Amino acid sequence: MTLGSYTYVTLFIRPESTPQVHVSFYTPRLTVCAGLLLNEPQPYLKFSSPEANVHISTTGAGPVTDADLATAREIFTAAARYLADCEQLHAEQADKDATDPAT
Repeated sequence: MTLGSYTYVTLFIRPESTPQVHVSFYTPRLTVCAGLLLNEPQPYLKFSSPEANVHISTTGAGPVTDADLATAREIFTAAARYLADCEQLHAEQADKDATDPAT
């Protein structure tokens, strides 16, 4: 079953635990942008849909640390994997559609 496009946000609050916010984007209306803030040399990464935004930046909105570099590299690696998986599945679906007599 395939659902329509959607975005949802969940807040988990448990006794004696750090609260957690989960944001899930399942929409073609997702936009992603990155840049530097003009008034401070601070990089940012932003994921947005009409329903929610997620902003990622440096630790404490301060100077870039070794940990920030490590996080940026993890984001890059994960994004490359996501792209590769999407391209592979898209190609497989196109091949299936091309050979399916019902389409």
